[in-house]
Amino acid sequence: MVMLENVRQRCDEFDLLHFHLDYYPFSLFSRQRTPFITTLHGRLDLPEHQPVFKTFGRTPIVSISNSQRRPVLQANWIRTIYHGVPEELLTPRPTKPVYLAALGRIAPEKSMDRAIRIARRCGIPLKIAAKVDPVDQDYYEQIIKPLLDPPLIEYVGEISDQEKSEFLCGAIALLVTIDWSEPFGLVMIEAMACGTPVVAFNRGSVPEIVEDDVTGYIVEDELSAANAVNRITQLDRRQVRKRFEERFTARRMALDYMGAYREVMQIDKPRLKVVTSVEN
Repeated sequence: MVMLENVRQRCDEFDLLHFHLDYYPFSLFSRQRTPFITTLHGRLDLPEHQPVFKTFGRTPIVSISNSQRRPVLQANWIRTIYHGVPEELLTPRPTKPVYLAALGRIAPEKSMDRAIRIARRCGIPLKIAAKVDPVDQDYYEQIIKPLLDPPLIEYVGEISDQEKSEFLCGAIALLVTIDWSEPFGLVMIEAMACGTPVVAFNRGSVPEIVEDDVTGYIVEDELSAANAVNRITQLDRRQVRKRFEERFTARRMALDYMGAYREVMQIDKPRLKVVTSVEN
């Protein structure tokens, strides 16, 4: 709240303010003249969201997927802008893929136990590179840890960005076994950056990110996921990388946001003053 107040006191210095702080800036910044937008990053299907977006129905908002909008269609959505990553941060490596990969967090909504069962059904090793947040430690100990069975199922722990290219390039496919309407799965575009296809459950933003028969397969259950893994070598990993370059680079994301800024400021070309971005 102190940070928001400091920004409010300086808001006349900027052409536009861009927030990544959920709906917390809505009330304060609706009472000043500088245009602002907010990118929402989380789930919006909780009952308490309804009165918020009804009250602030004119506040311009950016979604990170079209599926994220569904619970609050009454909000003032101005654009959907998909996430991007720097084009050369993760790149294909000359490695022979020999295992399946799971990447991200171990949590109930990620359903990593499904990934384990899919790998066992296919008879292909699975490497899990994921962190365990303190709130999910009991879930890991009680549900996931008993399923770990080296060398077929290997938990390698959390990895850095510098390690992701090697990890993902060595994978036949990335398994995304989510069990909730995830607004955007960054791990999917990280895999695509490495040319690695994605096999993902049909939840949340998945149909917007994964292109069936091009960058991977969208599946409904563990059996269809296993069948997709068996067909994954039919996909051209060079085409997977190409689609990443066309759709999910940081440059594309930045250009999309510039368009959103101009739209909100109602001008045809940017002025020379600073645009600032506020986030945690």
